[in-house]
Amino acid sequence: MANSLLADIEAVWHSAGLPLPQTADVTVLRGPEIGLMMVRARAGGDGQLFNLGEMTVTRCSLSLGGELVGHGYVAGRSGRHAEFCALSDALAQSEPETETLQTEVLAPLAETLEARQREEVEKAAATRVDFFTLVRGEDE
Repeated sequence: MANSLLADIEAVWHSAGLPLPQTADVTVLRGPEIGLMMVRARAGGDGQLFNLGEMTVTRCSLSLGGELVGHGYVAGRSGRHAEFCALSDALAQSEPETETLQTEVLAPLAETLEARQREEVEKAAATRVDFFTLVRGEDE
């Protein structure tokens, strides 16, 4: 869900009929906060860890019905996106809502994300250039 576009999330969320972050039974424990996180990496995948740089992250925590607490972290500065992630985390802990969340929200978002990634791969493949070397007679 964190990798999906906010417009896609809102579209499937409304069609599923799930509660929105601003409804009465949702209590914001920690409103959307924007901050920085250090991104660490390894050279070659198995080398020493090093600090690659910082990235902007938005986080949010909320309570659903006073019982379920959800947390959401997203890359970037979208508070609304973090609220939806936190709400989906809380709903995933609720037995009656888990299946609705999985089938009507998460599955369509995964399909949309896969289609978008396939499209990017196809665009990149269309610009592929194959290089080759001609052998000149004097190089032999």
